[in-house]
Amino acid sequence: MRATRTASVEEFQIASRFESLRKTLGSDRYRPHREKPLAYWALPTDRRLPLILLGRTLQELLATPFSEITATPGIGRKKIDSFVNLLSRAATTDPVELTHERGQLHGNGHGEAATESGRAAKNGFDPQRVSEVVWGKWRASVVNRGLGREKLGHLASSLQHMTRVDWNVPLEKYSGRTLAEIRSMKTHGEKRVRAILEVFHGVHQIVGDMGTPSHLAVRILPQRIDAIEQWIDRTLQSPRVPDGGEIFDRFVSVLLEQLGVDAAEQIMNLARNRLGLSGPITSVRETARTMGLTRARIYQLLNEINDIILVRWPNGRHRVYGLYDKLTADSDRDEGSRHLEQFRAAVELFYPSHRRGADGALDGVAAAEDE
Repeated sequence: MRATRTASVEEFQIASRFESLRKTLGSDRYRPHREKPLAYWALPTDRRLPLILLGRTLQELLATPFSEITATPGIGRKKIDSFVNLLSRAATTDPVELTHERGQLHGNGHGEAATESGRAAKNGFDPQRVSEVVWGKWRASVVNRGLGREKLGHLASSLQHMTRVDWNVPLEKYSGRTLAEIRSMKTHGEKRVRAILEVFHGVHQIVGDMGTPSHLAVRILPQRIDAIEQWIDRTLQSPRVPDGGEIFDRFVSVLLEQLGVDAAEQIMNLARNRLGLSGPITSVRETARTMGLTRARIYQLLNEINDIILVRWPNGRHRVYGLYDKLTADSDRDEGSRHLEQFRAAVELFYPSHRRGADGALDGVAAAEDE
């Protein structure tokens, strides 16, 4: 008798909670919510979700008597609890956020800055707590700031966390899709989806709360690349020729640090060898012998170094060779160019003049160093 009475009390409480949420979400203020499916408020960590109800809009569900919902086949007590919890999550989502998101995704550029739903997402990235609501704001930030053509690899925290096929994929491939649509795409497992979400999260962290001044533009790039570009710009405008120490500290070592973020240790060892950090700069033949690899494999790894830097610094070749021409001309005129040996090695390592061929030679160029 006591168990039956307790169950009746709990059922009454959950029914009362549903009716209260129905009244809240049924007001004009929550009109944008009612257009969304229930799944919009589900998180990957949610358990015992009422799957049969997730595809229905809040409008449909709120118009359905609670007794009819509880009588739905496959919907037990725990799934009803989960259902009401999702409604509660919807009720705590500020309607301004949904209207703001919708306006941004259609490119009108207006609306107040959205307040992050869930401060955990504001302070750190947790893919298990990304709902469609949060994802909608992240992709809105990308669209509203005109960043859709940026490449995923250019903005990733590390290329080691991302499949190579995504390095050069523009953000706009995903900015128009829901999380459910992305997860349903072929070959898009959790690891790949996580890497995509992390990039969008990083962009939103930077631009999500910005205003929209018409005379300014937003440009995002890796911190190390930004530091190198600023140093190159100052160097190109200065009559002074930087010494070997400055070139190493402000250019060579910074690119090497970026490579360390994105590449495996084997590639880092090859880069150090080719820059003379582990002894004299050696030929590919000698490097292959030292590392116990074939020359063909060495060339593959060298090409991968170039691929990584191209993703991280797409316009770097023009800047680097402009610096190369200036330093070579100034050094030849003033004091010779022996101190540029490592700089030239770095330029050839990161932005080679020719692509290395699979046959162990540079495309169209004899591999004289290997003779």
